[in-house]
Amino acid sequence: MTPSGTNPGPEPGSAAWELLLPAASAPPRARGRALRAALRDAVRAGRLARGTRLPSSRDLAADLGVSRGLVTEAYEQLTAEGYLRSGRGAGTWVSGAVRAARPRARDLAPRPAGVRADFVPGTPDLSLFPRAAWAAAQRSVLAGLPHHELGYPDPRGLPRLRTALAELLARRRGVVADPERLVVVSGVAQATALLGLALHARGTDAVGVEDPGSPQHGALYAAAGVTAVPLALDDEGLAVEPLRSSGVRAVVTTPAHQFPTGIAYSARRRAELLDWARSVDGFVVEDDYDGDFRYDRAPVGALQGLDPERVAYTGSVSKSLAPGLRLGWLLVPEALAEDVVERKRTMDLGHPTLDQALFARFVERGDYDRQLRRCQRAYRERRDALVEALGEHFPGARVSGIAAGLHVIAEFPGRYGPQERFLARAAAAGVAVRPLAEYAHARVGGDTRPRLVLGYAQLPPARIRDGVRLMAEAVAGA
Repeated sequence: MTPSGTNPGPEPGSAAWELLLPAASAPPRARGRALRAALRDAVRAGRLARGTRLPSSRDLAADLGVSRGLVTEAYEQLTAEGYLRSGRGAGTWVSGAVRAARPRARDLAPRPAGVRADFVPGTPDLSLFPRAAWAAAQRSVLAGLPHHELGYPDPRGLPRLRTALAELLARRRGVVADPERLVVVSGVAQATALLGLALHARGTDAVGVEDPGSPQHGALYAAAGVTAVPLALDDEGLAVEPLRSSGVRAVVTTPAHQFPTGIAYSARRRAELLDWARSVDGFVVEDDYDGDFRYDRAPVGALQGLDPERVAYTGSVSKSLAPGLRLGWLLVPEALAEDVVERKRTMDLGHPTLDQALFARFVERGDYDRQLRRCQRAYRERRDALVEALGEHFPGARVSGIAAGLHVIAEFPGRYGPQERFLARAAAAGVAVRPLAEYAHARVGGDTRPRLVLGYAQLPPARIRDGVRLMAEAVAGA
């Protein structure tokens, strides 16, 4: 007979005890640890249900062919941890405190499934990642990194990396780069969060964002307690009158290559934007997300170079190396610097030291410049292939925006509409695209012509041509 509400122990040779057999065959010095781990796993997974009475230590040792002392020690350890319970003369039972373990972790990375051609913007070609050069830099850094640099770093970043980045950004993007005001961050997302918190602490409760623009900006500022106010664009950039009448004192911009429209802010609009910031004692946040990638001329220098006390400048390696590295930078105006650095300290105690030292060496030796040139060649070729394929398969389609970045805006004649049908047919053919309307804060009806934001960096030219052909065949189908 078994006590009420309990389960008899599994019989020798049952599935539950078979799970313990690998532990019994482990090397002698690891056998006890393996047995404890196997018992924990069986209880967590529910294979040994709560209330189950376990065999005596003598019987289980005999069944597994191990010493009784090893089983006794395992029972005592798991009883102390709460997995088992026991009483003098009452045996050992599975505790009622344990709940079945959750299923294994899922992968929630944004990867479209079942897609034959992925034109969703925002992803670089990850096959261009310079594995050999990166591995060489990693070996060198691990061999030469002083022991003390493995401690908690300066929350702004390693001085070596901040110095290298300051030189790089001044040379390539024309910024005023003081290493003392440069903060190494885990991408533009963290830079945005830090700025949002610092602005909120100064009493800023609203920040202007471009409309259309990056959806992430609004969400990141909202998380910091700051409301995103959509502000309209015109052909020169952020429209000045709506900005002035909005009442905001901070605004987020992408002036080198506006996302997603693809325009570059005019010189006049850049000056007007800075005049506005000075007049309201405010700030401009410059997201230079793809400023290095201009294909018809040298890239326009960063806005921050015109007034480093009014412009907070952010960038990252997400488009040039890989977003999975989570590595970026933030140049902070003096008025915000102390608060941003302190919030970076409390948020994560600084960016990983090894990653910083590795990237510093990568920049110092010219590897990063070589990577940028390699990406520029590849992405220019892919943009040309996309424009050519659109002209061939969609006569009358118009590509707008400057020759830069990793995406284009494609506007199709009305005969290819309405847009809803265009999108549905493209999706059915396995072609992933995003309409421009998805990046606007307010959806405006009336115009049914398809207008798409097409990313091309992640696709080689042959797949770009095949993808556009598939899309054309799907749209033309009955």
